[in-house]
Amino acid sequence: MRLPALVLFAVLCLAPGLASAHAIVMEATPPVGAVVHGPALHVLLRFNSRIDHQRSRLTLIRGDGSNEPVTIADSDGPSDVAAMLDGLTPGKYRLRWQVLAIDGHITRGDIPFTVAP
Repeated sequence: MRLPALVLFAVLCLAPGLASAHAIVMEATPPVGAVVHGPALHVLLRFNSRIDHQRSRLTLIRGDGSNEPVTIADSDGPSDVAAMLDGLTPGKYRLRWQVLAIDGHITRGDIPFTVAP
């Protein structure tokens, strides 16, 4: 009888931590490692939680290391970050994202992709 009580206690103690988890990319367009065709590319990142769009950032990093900020488009979904990239030439790129989830946690990561000739 003590084991079920301990399991219940552990679940109740861990539940608040699970609710405040960091934002995680659930879906990305382009996907990690994709080969795409330019010069224009629609970007969509879908997260597992609501995102504060005002405090979120996208940066395009080119193969030579140069980078430029990307304007985040108005999004239909509260957990989506969308943008349009233009002027892409063949080569390797990384889309660096940084988002603030509504739980107050900042997460960041990179989506590498290649633009085919």
